[in-house]
Amino acid sequence: MKHLLLPLLALLAAPALAQTPAAPAPDYRDPAAWLCRPGANDPCSGDASASIVAADAVVKLDMQPAAKDPPIDCFYVYPTVSTDPTPNSDMIADPAEKNVALFQAAPFRQACRVYAPLYRQVTLASLRDRMLGKPVTADITMGYRDVAAAFADYMQHDNKGRGVILIGHSQGSGVLKALLQLNIEGKPVASQVIAAYLAGHNLLVPAGKDVGGDLKMMPLCRSATQTGCVLSWVSFRDTMAVPAASLFGRPPAAAPAGMAAACTNPAALAGGRVAVNALMVNRVGIVDNGAPPPKWAKGRNIYTPFVGLPGLLTAECMNRDNANILSVGINADPADPRTDTINGDVVVSGQVQEVWGLHLIDMNVVMGDLVTLAKSQGAAWLRQAAK
Repeated sequence: MKHLLLPLLALLAAPALAQTPAAPAPDYRDPAAWLCRPGANDPCSGDASASIVAADAVVKLDMQPAAKDPPIDCFYVYPTVSTDPTPNSDMIADPAEKNVALFQAAPFRQACRVYAPLYRQVTLASLRDRMLGKPVTADITMGYRDVAAAFADYMQHDNKGRGVILIGHSQGSGVLKALLQLNIEGKPVASQVIAAYLAGHNLLVPAGKDVGGDLKMMPLCRSATQTGCVLSWVSFRDTMAVPAASLFGRPPAAAPAGMAAACTNPAALAGGRVAVNALMVNRVGIVDNGAPPPKWAKGRNIYTPFVGLPGLLTAECMNRDNANILSVGINADPADPRTDTINGDVVVSGQVQEVWGLHLIDMNVVMGDLVTLAKSQGAAWLRQAAK
């Protein structure tokens, strides 16, 4: 059961976090406590180039250069990837943590300065034990406490009044949701939060509403110029059901009546099915689960970290199988040389785990759209701040 991601939907509930005694946090004045910081030689400053593969297999190179002196910041919290054998990870970045920062955070440097703290997350080893019914000794709130300390340090020493976008995936989104609930909503710092992008984690709202539920003040984003709002989505293939056992897209049994899982499509905040600007990961996956990436086009060897496939993928927020999910379709054409499939499923012992949907690529399937949105929302926040 190698490298499974668990969103910790129940484990990262704010009331439990609020009752947890404080524990010593890492020293975030130490640059070694950060996975990414502006000006450092780190994964977020690595090669983020993309090969854009058209339907006729013509390939164009997009270097995805960093913005020069970007006026806003991004604060990124990575998903469950630590390969440490301990229940909670240490503060030394392993290759998996570095890789996921490149694949999920580096493209945002086109819009913002990127900060990404290391944090003592619940590890893959601990999650495997939980799934096998073994006792779990991990401190499930340590990650939140670390990230809260990192965010406080960033605000005190680095922010200097700038707007910031919060970005997370899976466990990282759960941690950021708790940060919003406990440290941001209703406080002055809320005015500096441009938006929160919480991928691969359920965010509950009253059914049919954009505000309320998990977050009391922050609404769902419904336009590219709206600020102070949140995005949340979980991805499934159009061709795959959302199994009843899936943790995604539905409120847990203990949730108050009338709650629903939010879905906002970063490529179409107002709704509807549109083509998405995916930046797929090349050569290796977000995690190593034994499923190699497809051959992107016949006769084409791709060497860049990312691959763009314009027009191949579409997505729409839908209610399917009583779950609110981002339904991803593939406009495959067997007659052309480009791939007719994508990776992104969780695979265990050669078997696709349908309960996870496309969890591994929740962010990458809409990465280009997220970067464009970050630029638009950042510009809107700056206009408002200048008034």
